[in-house]
Amino acid sequence: MTDAPYVPPKVWTWNKENGGQFANINRPIAGPTHDKELPVGKHPLQLYSLATPNGVKVTVMLEELLALGHRGAEYDAWLIRIGNGDQFGSGFVDINPNSKIPALMDRSGPEPVRVFESGSILFYLAEKFGAFLPKDVKARTEAMSWLFWQMGSAPYLGGGFGHFYAYAPTKIEYAIDRFAMETKRQLDVLDRRLADNEYLAGKDYTIADIAVWPWYGALAKGLVYGAGEFLSVQDYKNVQRWTDQIAKRPAVKRGRMVNRVSGDPASQLHERHDASDFETKTQDKLAPVT
Repeated sequence: MTDAPYVPPKVWTWNKENGGQFANINRPIAGPTHDKELPVGKHPLQLYSLATPNGVKVTVMLEELLALGHRGAEYDAWLIRIGNGDQFGSGFVDINPNSKIPALMDRSGPEPVRVFESGSILFYLAEKFGAFLPKDVKARTEAMSWLFWQMGSAPYLGGGFGHFYAYAPTKIEYAIDRFAMETKRQLDVLDRRLADNEYLAGKDYTIADIAVWPWYGALAKGLVYGAGEFLSVQDYKNVQRWTDQIAKRPAVKRGRMVNRVSGDPASQLHERHDASDFETKTQDKLAPVT
Protein backbone atom coordinates (compact mmCIF):
# COMPACT_ATOMS: atom_id res chain seq x y z
CA MET A 1 0.00 0.00 0.00
CA THR A 2 1.30 3.46 -0.86
CA ASP A 3 0.50 6.73 0.87
CA ALA A 4 -2.15 8.87 -0.78
CA PRO A 5 -0.69 11.82 -2.70
CA TYR A 6 -0.62 15.08 -0.85
CA VAL A 7 -3.30 17.53 -1.89
CA PRO A 8 -2.63 21.09 -0.67
CA PRO A 9 -5.51 22.63 1.27
CA LYS A 10 -7.17 25.78 -0.02
CA VAL A 11 -5.63 27.73 2.89
CA TRP A 12 -2.40 26.64 4.51
CA THR A 13 -2.23 26.70 8.30
CA TRP A 14 0.66 25.97 10.64
CA ASN A 15 -0.56 23.23 12.94
CA LYS A 16 2.54 21.05 13.35
CA GLU A 17 6.31 21.11 13.10
CA ASN A 18 7.52 20.10 9.66
CA GLY A 19 10.11 17.64 10.94
CA GLY A 20 13.74 17.39 9.98
CA GLN A 21 16.71 19.22 11.35
CA PHE A 22 15.98 22.80 12.47
CA ALA A 23 12.24 22.09 12.81
CA ASN A 24 12.31 23.56 16.31
CA ILE A 25 13.27 27.02 15.03
CA ASN A 26 11.08 27.18 11.92
CA ARG A 27 7.91 29.25 12.12
CA PRO A 28 5.80 31.28 9.70
CA ILE A 29 5.96 34.57 11.60
CA ALA A 30 8.65 37.14 12.32
CA GLY A 31 9.52 39.11 15.43
CA PRO A 32 11.21 38.21 18.73
CA THR A 33 10.27 35.25 20.86
CA HIS A 34 11.97 36.53 24.00
CA ASP A 35 13.70 39.58 25.48
CA LYS A 36 17.47 39.49 25.37
CA GLU A 37 19.91 42.35 25.04
CA LEU A 38 23.01 41.79 22.97
CA PRO A 39 26.48 42.27 24.47
CA VAL A 40 28.63 45.16 23.24
CA GLY A 41 32.41 44.99 23.21
CA LYS A 42 35.16 47.57 22.92
CA HIS A 43 35.57 47.77 19.14
CA PRO A 44 33.72 49.94 16.61
CA LEU A 45 32.28 46.93 14.82
CA GLN A 46 30.07 44.48 16.67
CA LEU A 47 29.30 41.25 14.84
CA TYR A 48 26.65 38.77 15.95
CA SER A 49 27.07 35.55 14.02
CA LEU A 50 27.83 31.86 13.63
CA ALA A 51 30.33 30.20 11.29
CA THR A 52 27.84 29.06 8.70
CA PRO A 53 28.81 29.98 5.13
CA ASN A 54 26.99 33.29 5.47
CA GLY A 55 28.73 34.05 8.74
CA VAL A 56 32.16 33.10 7.37
CA LYS A 57 31.80 35.67 4.58
CA VAL A 58 31.87 38.52 7.07
CA THR A 59 34.60 37.27 9.39
CA VAL A 60 36.83 36.59 6.38
CA MET A 61 36.14 40.11 5.12
CA LEU A 62 37.00 41.65 8.48
CA GLU A 63 40.20 39.63 8.81
CA GLU A 64 41.18 40.59 5.25
CA LEU A 65 40.64 44.28 6.06
CA LEU A 66 42.76 43.98 9.20
CA ALA A 67 45.47 42.23 7.18
CA LEU A 68 45.55 45.29 4.89
CA GLY A 69 46.13 47.51 7.91
CA HIS A 70 42.64 48.95 8.37
CA ARG A 71 42.66 49.38 12.13
CA GLY A 72 39.08 50.62 12.08
CA ALA A 73 38.00 47.13 11.08
CA GLU A 74 38.75 45.75 14.54
CA TYR A 75 35.71 43.90 15.75
CA ASP A 76 34.06 41.90 18.47
CA ALA A 77 32.42 38.70 17.19
CA TRP A 78 29.68 37.39 19.46
CA LEU A 79 28.32 33.88 19.09
CA ILE A 80 24.68 33.45 18.06
CA ARG A 81 23.60 29.84 18.46
CA ILE A 82 20.81 29.56 15.91
CA GLY A 83 19.91 26.04 17.03
CA ASN A 84 19.01 27.53 20.40
CA GLY A 85 16.97 30.34 18.87
CA ASP A 86 19.35 33.16 19.85
CA GLN A 87 18.44 34.92 16.60
CA PHE A 88 14.91 35.46 17.91
CA GLY A 89 16.03 37.51 20.93
CA SER A 90 14.75 41.07 20.96
CA GLY A 91 18.23 42.61 20.69
CA PHE A 92 19.11 40.57 17.63
CA VAL A 93 15.77 41.24 15.94
CA ASP A 94 16.36 44.97 16.46
CA ILE A 95 19.44 44.64 14.22
CA ASN A 96 18.03 42.10 11.79
CA PRO A 97 14.24 41.90 11.58
CA ASN A 98 14.71 38.80 9.40
CA SER A 99 16.32 36.90 12.33
CA LYS A 100 19.20 35.49 10.27
CA ILE A 101 22.92 35.63 10.96
CA PRO A 102 25.13 37.55 10.42
CA ALA A 103 24.16 40.95 11.78
CA LEU A 104 26.51 43.90 12.26
CA MET A 105 26.39 47.11 14.28
CA ASP A 106 28.84 49.86 13.33
CA ARG A 107 29.34 52.09 16.35
CA SER A 108 32.19 54.14 14.90
CA GLY A 109 30.05 57.19 14.13
CA PRO A 110 27.81 59.52 16.13
CA GLU A 111 24.84 57.19 15.54
CA PRO A 112 25.07 53.38 15.38
CA VAL A 113 24.39 51.88 11.98
CA ARG A 114 22.81 48.44 11.67
CA VAL A 115 23.64 46.25 8.68
CA PHE A 116 22.01 42.92 7.92
CA GLU A 117 22.16 40.39 5.07
CA SER A 118 25.67 39.10 4.41
CA GLY A 119 25.96 40.62 0.93
CA SER A 120 24.94 44.01 2.26
CA ILE A 121 27.51 43.73 5.05
CA LEU A 122 30.29 42.91 2.56
CA PHE A 123 29.34 45.85 0.36
CA TYR A 124 29.08 48.18 3.37
CA LEU A 125 32.54 47.24 4.62
CA ALA A 126 34.06 47.44 1.12
CA GLU A 127 32.66 50.96 0.72
CA LYS A 128 33.61 52.03 4.22
CA PHE A 129 37.25 50.98 3.89
CA GLY A 130 37.73 51.28 0.13
CA ALA A 131 38.92 47.71 -0.27
CA PHE A 132 38.05 44.53 -2.17
CA LEU A 133 35.76 46.37 -4.58
CA PRO A 134 37.38 47.75 -7.75
CA LYS A 135 37.18 51.45 -8.58
CA ASP A 136 37.05 50.77 -12.32
CA VAL A 137 33.39 50.74 -13.37
CA LYS A 138 33.59 47.58 -15.47
CA ALA A 139 35.45 45.53 -12.87
CA ARG A 140 33.30 46.93 -10.04
CA THR A 141 30.12 46.00 -11.88
CA GLU A 142 31.45 42.51 -12.55
CA ALA A 143 32.20 42.06 -8.86
CA MET A 144 28.74 43.27 -7.87
CA SER A 145 27.11 41.00 -10.45
CA TRP A 146 28.82 37.94 -8.95
CA LEU A 147 27.97 39.11 -5.43
CA PHE A 148 24.29 39.29 -6.36
CA TRP A 149 24.60 35.98 -8.22
CA GLN A 150 25.69 34.37 -4.97
CA MET A 151 22.92 35.93 -2.94
CA GLY A 152 20.33 34.69 -5.41
CA SER A 153 21.86 31.27 -6.06
CA ALA A 154 22.88 30.01 -2.62
CA PRO A 155 19.29 29.51 -1.39
CA TYR A 156 18.95 26.80 -4.05
CA LEU A 157 22.10 25.21 -2.67
CA GLY A 158 21.34 25.50 1.05
CA GLY A 159 17.59 25.71 1.38
CA GLY A 160 17.03 23.53 -1.66
CA PHE A 161 19.66 20.86 -2.22
CA GLY A 162 21.12 20.85 1.30
CA HIS A 163 17.73 20.68 2.95
CA PHE A 164 16.29 17.83 0.90
CA TYR A 165 19.55 15.86 0.62
CA ALA A 166 20.75 16.17 4.21
CA TYR A 167 18.11 17.57 6.56
CA ALA A 168 14.59 16.65 5.43
CA PRO A 169 12.87 13.92 7.47
CA THR A 170 12.31 11.83 4.33
CA LYS A 171 14.24 11.50 1.08
CA ILE A 172 12.16 12.75 -1.84
CA GLU A 173 13.64 11.75 -5.18
CA TYR A 174 11.99 14.53 -7.15
CA ALA A 175 13.19 17.25 -4.77
CA ILE A 176 16.76 15.91 -4.56
CA ASP A 177 16.99 15.50 -8.32
CA ARG A 178 15.59 18.98 -8.92
CA PHE A 179 18.04 20.73 -6.63
CA ALA A 180 21.03 18.51 -7.47
CA MET A 181 20.55 19.51 -11.10
CA GLU A 182 20.47 23.19 -10.18
CA THR A 183 23.49 22.89 -7.87
CA LYS A 184 25.55 21.22 -10.58
CA ARG A 185 24.45 23.88 -13.06
CA GLN A 186 25.69 26.56 -10.67
CA LEU A 187 29.01 24.78 -10.24
CA ASP A 188 29.31 24.70 -14.02
CA VAL A 189 28.59 28.44 -14.19
CA LEU A 190 31.47 29.04 -11.78
CA ASP A 191 33.77 26.58 -13.49
CA ARG A 192 33.31 28.25 -16.87
CA ARG A 193 33.91 31.71 -15.42
CA LEU A 194 37.05 30.60 -13.59
CA ALA A 195 38.47 28.88 -16.66
CA ASP A 196 39.61 32.25 -18.01
CA ASN A 197 39.74 34.35 -14.86
CA GLU A 198 41.84 34.02 -11.73
CA TYR A 199 39.02 35.41 -9.60
CA LEU A 200 35.33 35.96 -10.23
CA ALA A 201 35.61 39.65 -11.11
CA GLY A 202 38.77 39.13 -13.13
CA LYS A 203 42.35 39.46 -11.97
CA ASP A 204 41.61 40.85 -8.51
CA TYR A 205 40.28 39.17 -5.36
CA THR A 206 37.06 40.96 -4.36
CA ILE A 207 33.97 40.72 -2.19
CA ALA A 208 32.54 38.48 -4.91
CA ASP A 209 35.09 35.79 -4.05
CA ILE A 210 34.62 36.39 -0.33
CA ALA A 211 30.88 35.85 -0.75
CA VAL A 212 30.99 32.80 -3.03
CA TRP A 213 33.89 30.87 -1.48
CA PRO A 214 32.31 29.89 1.87
CA TRP A 215 29.41 28.23 0.04
CA TYR A 216 30.85 26.80 -3.15
CA GLY A 217 34.39 26.31 -1.93
CA ALA A 218 33.08 24.22 0.96
CA LEU A 219 30.88 22.28 -1.44
CA ALA A 220 33.81 21.69 -3.79
CA LYS A 221 35.75 20.10 -0.93
CA GLY A 222 32.87 17.95 0.26
CA LEU A 223 32.61 19.88 3.54
CA VAL A 224 28.88 20.56 3.44
CA TYR A 225 25.98 18.10 3.34
CA GLY A 226 28.33 15.12 2.82
CA ALA A 227 27.56 15.50 -0.86
CA GLY A 228 30.95 15.74 -2.57
CA GLU A 229 30.83 12.29 -4.15
CA PHE A 230 27.13 12.57 -4.98
CA LEU A 231 27.73 15.79 -6.95
CA SER A 232 31.09 14.72 -8.47
CA VAL A 233 32.63 17.95 -7.25
CA GLN A 234 36.12 16.87 -8.34
CA ASP A 235 35.06 17.35 -11.96
CA TYR A 236 34.95 21.13 -11.58
CA LYS A 237 38.70 21.67 -11.95
CA ASN A 238 38.65 25.46 -12.14
CA VAL A 239 36.47 25.72 -9.06
CA GLN A 240 38.91 23.42 -7.26
CA ARG A 241 41.88 25.60 -8.25
CA TRP A 242 40.12 28.78 -7.12
CA THR A 243 38.94 27.15 -3.88
CA ASP A 244 42.45 25.98 -2.96
CA GLN A 245 43.97 29.36 -3.81
CA ILE A 246 41.61 31.27 -1.53
CA ALA A 247 41.88 28.72 1.28
CA LYS A 248 45.62 29.44 1.55
CA ARG A 249 45.09 33.09 2.46
CA PRO A 250 45.98 33.70 6.14
CA ALA A 251 42.98 35.98 6.68
CA VAL A 252 40.67 33.32 5.27
CA LYS A 253 42.12 30.73 7.64
CA ARG A 254 41.45 33.06 10.58
CA GLY A 255 38.01 34.08 9.38
CA ARG A 256 36.87 30.47 9.14
CA MET A 257 37.67 29.95 12.82
CA VAL A 258 35.57 32.78 14.23
CA ASN A 259 32.22 31.75 15.78
CA ARG A 260 32.88 28.13 14.77
CA VAL A 261 31.37 25.56 17.14
CA SER A 262 32.10 22.29 15.35
CA GLY A 263 35.08 20.35 14.05
CA ASP A 264 38.62 20.30 15.41
CA PRO A 265 38.70 22.23 18.72
CA ALA A 266 41.84 23.99 17.47
CA SER A 267 39.75 25.47 14.64
CA GLN A 268 37.04 26.82 16.93
CA LEU A 269 37.18 30.38 18.22
CA HIS A 270 33.71 30.80 19.68
CA GLU A 271 34.12 34.54 20.22
CA ARG A 272 36.73 36.93 18.91
CA HIS A 273 37.55 40.16 20.74
CA ASP A 274 41.25 40.59 19.98
CA ALA A 275 43.71 39.37 17.37
CA SER A 276 45.54 37.45 20.06
CA ASP A 277 42.45 35.29 20.66
CA PHE A 278 43.48 33.07 17.73
CA GLU A 279 46.56 32.06 19.72
CA THR A 280 45.09 31.84 23.20
CA LYS A 281 41.33 31.20 23.14
CA THR A 282 40.57 28.44 20.65
CA GLN A 283 38.65 25.57 22.20
CA ASP A 284 41.68 23.29 22.46
CA LYS A 285 43.33 25.85 24.75
CA LEU A 286 40.39 26.43 27.06
CA ALA A 287 39.64 24.30 30.07
CA PRO A 288 36.56 22.12 29.49
CA VAL A 289 33.39 23.29 31.22
CA THR A 290 32.47 20.99 34.12
